[in-house]
Amino acid sequence: MRAKLSYLVTAVVLVFYFVLVGSRGVLLIQSGTLVTVTFGVAVLVLPVIGLWFLWKNTQFVRRANALAAELDAEGGLPVDELRRTPSGRIDRESADEVFARRKAETEAAPDDWRTWFRLAVAYHDARDTPRARKAMQRAIALHDGKPVQA
Repeated sequence: MRAKLSYLVTAVVLVFYFVLVGSRGVLLIQSGTLVTVTFGVAVLVLPVIGLWFLWKNTQFVRRANALAAELDAEGGLPVDELRRTPSGRIDRESADEVFARRKAETEAAPDDWRTWFRLAVAYHDARDTPRARKAMQRAIALHDGKPVQA
């Protein structure tokens, strides 16, 4: 719940920022000179890109959460079996062991979104965020029946 609240607050602040920056871009365009119109258009590009990124990220999070809920209802969520250091961080060797198992499961059933979901969690636990995101995107695509690139 705390993560959702943090995400919501961040999204609201970003939208406020995008509106503020966008209004400045419009004011620059309304000035009418070549330089201010050019800067105004350039300034308007930033909020558009930011809103697009925020929208795509929000869609990703919602879809991943929906998969987690479905997997939880099936009783298939990965169990947290990782050893932790005294400070609470995940032990790297433990994460590597779990990752190896999850990778083998995924290789055995490459068309099952569930194995890709669990592999994404293992990547995340191993602190490999880019690969975790790619694996989750693949799980979402497989779940939705979309073609998946190799």
